[in-house]
Amino acid sequence: MSTVRRHRHDLRPYAATVPVASIQGTLALDLRPQLDPPGVDRGLGSGGADVVSIEDPLRRRFDRWAQRFGQAAAEIVGGDRPASQLARWTTPTVYADLTRRAQLVARAAGRPAGQGRPRLAVRPQVVSVHTSFVTRDICEVSIRVRYGDRCRAVAARFEVVEARLVCSALEFA
Repeated sequence: MSTVRRHRHDLRPYAATVPVASIQGTLALDLRPQLDPPGVDRGLGSGGADVVSIEDPLRRRFDRWAQRFGQAAAEIVGGDRPASQLARWTTPTVYADLTRRAQLVARAAGRPAGQGRPRLAVRPQVVSVHTSFVTRDICEVSIRVRYGDRCRAVAARFEVVEARLVCSALEFA
């Protein structure tokens, strides 16, 4: 309990007492453990995060394609393959960024870009791919890539351009 004076010039010491709550200034959170598993909301399509509904065969085909693209992009950035292998499926901006990243890694290792690495080097491996269809022609993908004991995230945006998928944005984290 704390006490508070009513007026500044009141001579009575601590005339009024006001109780102070023990959680004053904090959020009222329920900290009891949740024993039930979280529910899965699949209301926006079969993928859970889709804006439009996509058929399962199309999703599976795209997931496989995105996994192969992510694997190739990780190998390009790691210096295991040349960037020209993805030139057809990237915009000029994405292609330039892949090329720049591959050159930076190769320069840091003291070898030419896209020429492979020593056998003892750890090669990247795509661990998971999560897709979200914005429209039937645009899909955003998050890819988790493992490099030995470490993991990196890759985000990509694919758009249908002239009847083929093209990566229009690619970010490594």
